[in-house]
Amino acid sequence: MKRQVSYQWRLRETMAAAGMFAVNDLEPHLRDRGVKLSSVQVWRLVTQTPERLSLPVLAALCDIFDCTPADLIATKAENQARKAVAGDKVVDMNTTIRPKRARIRVEE
Repeated sequence: MKRQVSYQWRLRETMAAAGMFAVNDLEPHLRDRGVKLSSVQVWRLVTQTPERLSLPVLAALCDIFDCTPADLIATKAENQARKAVAGDKVVDMNTTIRPKRARIRVEE
């Protein structure tokens, strides 16, 4: 059984809850905490789901919004049925050798 994990980046929702509706509203708060990002980097941070995130940036966001990382990143894990792939030991019943039916002879 495989586990499929996924996550949802919730920065935009967190910003809206704090009354920040523009990317430019976040930039000065990051700068105040020593995080130096360009306007384009902040825009990407807000509008896209990051695949990598530095811990100083995450810590600054948590401080700005007085939240935990779990508030910014919603995670989900589900069991996923494993599919048979070539190389797995799967027997094709149509091509295997089957025993022949036995015949019983009665001799008189």
